[in-house]
Amino acid sequence: MATEEVNNPSSLPSYPQLIINAIEALNDKNGSNKTSISKYIESKYGDLPSGHSTLLSHHLNIMKESGELVFWKNNYMKSDPNAPPRRGRGRPPKPKVPLPPGMVLSSARPRGRPPKDRNAPLRSPKSSGSGKPRGRPRKMARPEGGIAASSTTMMSASVRPRGRPPKVKTSTFTEVSVGH
Repeated sequence: MATEEVNNPSSLPSYPQLIINAIEALNDKNGSNKTSISKYIESKYGDLPSGHSTLLSHHLNIMKESGELVFWKNNYMKSDPNAPPRRGRGRPPKPKVPLPPGMVLSSARPRGRPPKDRNAPLRSPKSSGSGKPRGRPRKMARPEGGIAASSTTMMSASVRPRGRPPKVKTSTFTEVSVGH
């Protein structure tokens, strides 16, 4: 009857307790990875719920975020309150040099564009720093009589309008004379 209670999933301790028991039992100095914790729980308690791996991952993440476990080099270990915090990869941060007493740290210049001065005189948007107006220049005025009148070499009879010529419509009806 005692073995039935151990194998019954409803009589299992809570997952955080299972994880802590597995890490303590495995007693590895570098901690235990997820597969070794899972194998220990399966060997100790036998029949587990169908979503065991999902539940294990979920509770490991919760315990890691709450600080109960420390995740280091893909291994989980119990957090030691006296241990210094472990750093990740990359360049170590620069040490902060303490300021001498009596010296006050000036506020750093804020990020971004500085705000406009409200007391400054208003400038018209048309006048800019250079003498040229903004945007695309205006078209030049056409000479009187159009381009064809200004050129003397072109014959006035051969001047055609610009662009594609209009489509010529052909009538679909033709006159048919009926003779009796």
